[in-house]
Amino acid sequence: MKRIFLLYIFLFINCTLFAQSKEDTWTAFWDKDTTHTGYKDKNGMIKIEPKFMGMTIANKFDDIIVVTEEENQSWKSYYLTKSGKIVGRDSLYIFDNGPDCENEGFIRFRDHKTDKMGMFNRDGKIVVPAEYSNLTKAINGMIIALKGAEKAMAPGTDGHFSWAGGDDNLIDINNKILIENFVSNDELNFYSVEKSKEPSKDPTRDSFLGVDGQYYSFINYDKEFTLWLKNSLLSDLSKDNLLKHSYEEIFYWKEPIGWINEPKTTFINKNYKLIKDKLLELNNPTCDYFVTTNGLNQFIYEADKYDQYFNNCNESKDWKYPIKSIIITHRDKKDSTQDHFDFLRTENGYQLISVSIRKGKLK
Repeated sequence: MKRIFLLYIFLFINCTLFAQSKEDTWTAFWDKDTTHTGYKDKNGMIKIEPKFMGMTIANKFDDIIVVTEEENQSWKSYYLTKSGKIVGRDSLYIFDNGPDCENEGFIRFRDHKTDKMGMFNRDGKIVVPAEYSNLTKAINGMIIALKGAEKAMAPGTDGHFSWAGGDDNLIDINNKILIENFVSNDELNFYSVEKSKEPSKDPTRDSFLGVDGQYYSFINYDKEFTLWLKNSLLSDLSKDNLLKHSYEEIFYWKEPIGWINEPKTTFINKNYKLIKDKLLELNNPTCDYFVTTNGLNQFIYEADKYDQYFNNCNESKDWKYPIKSIIITHRDKKDSTQDHFDFLRTENGYQLISVSIRKGKLK
């Protein structure tokens, strides 16, 4: 049997430091006028008086954040570490009209003089120099880095663009190349990385040859979910098995109320036959369905129990906890409707968390 080595690129160091900072997470709070934000520690002691606004979107402060404050009737934006160090003045990385949020103690910045991206660590030190066209978040100590690309502006849009050309490499947080010409997709689970002398034979994994001659393999969420759906759910649609693979509460759409939720036992008991019949359609070769990948909607899943699935800026951590949505389309001569089943990837596997049925009626 070939020995497979688990690869933890700086994982032990990063996780230890990250866990230590998590013990004293600072929380954002408003001033009396709800116009400025400050931060308190876990004991309610004010660490930073309310003075930030604008691009200050971090609800929690662990390592390094983006802040904006007003000075002489103008705004200044920068990166702020927990020790009070200021770096990256006017070097914010903006995406979808919002600044970056740190992940695992690292945060991206853009040098607007060169229009290149780099990355700061939790101490405000540059660990990845600003020499890349684009960088992903640091995930388990790894970053997908695009270099030498050009912006291709989409015609008729307001500043939207895609990247043309360039080379994607997988690098670590010390800017060392792990895999050249990295052909990636959003379905890779970077926390599942394994390193071996030969490509993985696991059908749920994608393997890549590294610069060191070893193969790096990652679980592909799409392949994993497809196999799980077939072997763990559709093979046994009993009520007990459905409950086993359901989250503790199920959200569902009900007219005219909108999204509501119930404990899974209550919901499944009331709607078991309808849900079973809908899911059984997936076994029919003529069933018109597809699967998409999303993240939890922060405006629906607001309870504290869902905090682990969002980062400090209340963005879904879909790179670790994706939602797999099964969408079944029903067509007739007059209209077409779609039923939605959302499964959240949790530490306990995929679990049904929300349902929306248009052809049929939930109780």
